[in-house]
Amino acid sequence: MQPLTAASDDSLARMDRLSGLAREVLDQCARLGASQAEVTMNEDAGLSVNVRMGEVETVERTRDRGVGLTVYFGQRKGSASTADLQPDSLRASVEQACAIARHTEADPAAGLADADRMATDLREFDGWHPWPLDADRAIALALEAEAAGRAADARISNSDGAGAYSSESVSVYANSHGFLGAERGTSHSLSVSLIAGSGDRMQRDYWYTSALSPDDLEAPVQVGRRAAERTLRRLDPRPIRTGEYPVLFAPEMARSLIGHLLGAVSGGALYRRASFLLDHAGKQILPPWFAISERPHKPRGIRSSAFDAEGVATVDSDLVRDGILQRYVLGSYSARKLGLKSTGNAGGVNNLEVAANASGLEDMARAMGRGLLVTELMGQGANTVTGDYSRGAAGFWVEGGELVHPVDELTIAGRLPEMFLAIEAVGADVDRRSHVSVGSILVGRMMVAGEA
Repeated sequence: MQPLTAASDDSLARMDRLSGLAREVLDQCARLGASQAEVTMNEDAGLSVNVRMGEVETVERTRDRGVGLTVYFGQRKGSASTADLQPDSLRASVEQACAIARHTEADPAAGLADADRMATDLREFDGWHPWPLDADRAIALALEAEAAGRAADARISNSDGAGAYSSESVSVYANSHGFLGAERGTSHSLSVSLIAGSGDRMQRDYWYTSALSPDDLEAPVQVGRRAAERTLRRLDPRPIRTGEYPVLFAPEMARSLIGHLLGAVSGGALYRRASFLLDHAGKQILPPWFAISERPHKPRGIRSSAFDAEGVATVDSDLVRDGILQRYVLGSYSARKLGLKSTGNAGGVNNLEVAANASGLEDMARAMGRGLLVTELMGQGANTVTGDYSRGAAGFWVEGGELVHPVDELTIAGRLPEMFLAIEAVGADVDRRSHVSVGSILVGRMMVAGEA
């Protein structure tokens, strides 16, 4: 099988071709009477392999393309999509979108983002790092990672498998304001999942590395050994008594707390009045030292971009400063519904950074003294309408500032408004595998349901 990316990189040529097609689509929309129009085009390619117990299970190569377009006749909106870039298919999609728009009700909030908000500085941010990875090499990497994990300890009894993945994407967004932005990006990862123990005492855990550049990935042996270490330390869990305790969220779990905050301050939840943080802009929602900033122009940032999904220029800004919610997360539609301005977040946030006030998990555990370290969360028990929070959890019991034994089959509960205000520390041990950069988070007190 040929490598995902050939020696000659044709990404710029593909972006130029998509840009030309996007302009043609917009011209067709105008000829059919649309007052405004926007179109997104993308071409994606990927290679994924999975192995288990030293044998190849799957090898999958993907090539996808797509077109999504929206037209406006005044404030009446119609949308259509296709995976075919041929002229006849594009023309049919334009006609379908226009036909739909002519029969929809007018929506006062509908329309493109404001023309004066369009990005003009269309830089790249070091997100294009194609990997000439063929299937044989991908299989070898996955096998090496799994073998390192299985060989780490005799108690590793089985494997859920290992995988290697590489993808690249080029895309174009254009609208009838005259804006056209083209982007390209890559993503690569390597993962291992292992099983330790036997019978009803088996435990499972995993580890993965991911990055925009293959040079930033952890070595396969390191991934396998880390997966083994995490799996082994979960053996022989012991129960704890139900009670109220401090709860320390490991970095990859802490990210979910920030995700619940983002859900509550997003425009869709707010204009539907389905958020526990409704009307909280300018109010204290976190401790006075807490800060979250958005850095969309970060070099090699996982979600760096000069413009959002509507072409609006992205800018560095604070989401939370001194514990006070500075703004919401809005695209143009939700902003209009709320009588506000877009924050350049159509399509989501770009590279959030949560400021630390502590060194890392070990020091935070010592400072906590006695409580629960959460390394796994289960279920979807966070209600951003009411703020109620209840999720299955597993991790480690901390006594005297040290991890003394694993725990599982727990439930942790609270209310997100109180949990946010009860945060006592954020660590500098940031998990870099996401566009939300946050370290461990210590919540001063939560209800933990274990043994009666």
